[in-house]
Amino acid sequence: MKSFGKVKYRRYAFTLAEVLITITVIGVVAALTIPNLVNNYQNRAWNTASVVFQRKLGEALKVMNSQGTLAGYSSTEDFVNELSKHIKINKICKNDDLTSCFEDTIYWGTDNKEFNISNIKLATNMGQQGWYTETIGVQFADGVVGVIAYNPECSQDPYRTDVITVSDTGIGTDCLAIIYDTSGFRAPNTYNKDLMSINVDILNNTCVVEIPGGACFTSQISYKPLTNAECEAQKGDLGIPSCYPSGNDYWAGAYKTCKEMGSRLPTQAELNQIASIIYEGNTRIDSKAEAIGFTPGTYWANSTLNSNNAYGSAFDTNGVRSYPNRGNVQVKAMCLSQ
Repeated sequence: MKSFGKVKYRRYAFTLAEVLITITVIGVVAALTIPNLVNNYQNRAWNTASVVFQRKLGEALKVMNSQGTLAGYSSTEDFVNELSKHIKINKICKNDDLTSCFEDTIYWGTDNKEFNISNIKLATNMGQQGWYTETIGVQFADGVVGVIAYNPECSQDPYRTDVITVSDTGIGTDCLAIIYDTSGFRAPNTYNKDLMSINVDILNNTCVVEIPGGACFTSQISYKPLTNAECEAQKGDLGIPSCYPSGNDYWAGAYKTCKEMGSRLPTQAELNQIASIIYEGNTRIDSKAEAIGFTPGTYWANSTLNSNNAYGSAFDTNGVRSYPNRGNVQVKAMCLSQ
């Protein structure tokens, strides 16, 4: 009888070193690929949310156009109140309380420049120089938050369907400018991620009105006068040609304040340009004046007539040239930056 020996089976197994190498390779591959996958997914989610929001907003604007309620408002707030009848808005925030509706800090542009949203108070801060309206904050029912500025010269024609156009690439309209965040108050609050816009080419949180030639009006300023002794001691450094001899020199005080701010008093021609913005003929347009922070009164120009008088413009009478006394406490001041 033939006998058979035992069959021997060879067992194979990974060594500990091989297991560790495999785990390490998997970890490296995961570290390289998973962030990209997550980032791509997040970008697609933001883009989808943006397209959906713009379609909703665009359809609301189309309905307003067909009903003849798209144009004719003097303020952004009036426009937003009408818009809320066509797209659900949970909260409207006034111009002095924008951060109740929007994250306070955003990152804008290709260089992710930091902006405080509370400084984006006017349409001009969104690059819309001719609108002269204030911004309004909104929280939409779908979680999107936005800051809106309205164009008082908004195009409207109920008999045309192409006044408002809507596509995956955006909304075609001249009625509003909006910065909106599809993730609400959550990070990253960054342009071309969760932060998108319509009709906002630039953000500028200082320039209220850009004067032809590049000068920028920021705001009316408060200032203190220089005494005659202070003026005489500083006039060489400041470039002041003379000092008011009879007491406090208010023109010199305004001149110094602007210079310390890195700006300057406007020329007479620039005052005339600002006057042309807020007046139509001899009629002062209060909404435009208020939008750029103007109050009626006489404003200093950047040159003096003599030691007693300086040039200025009276903005309660259409910006007419005047020659106020340099000791006049009532004269106001604005600064321009270049």
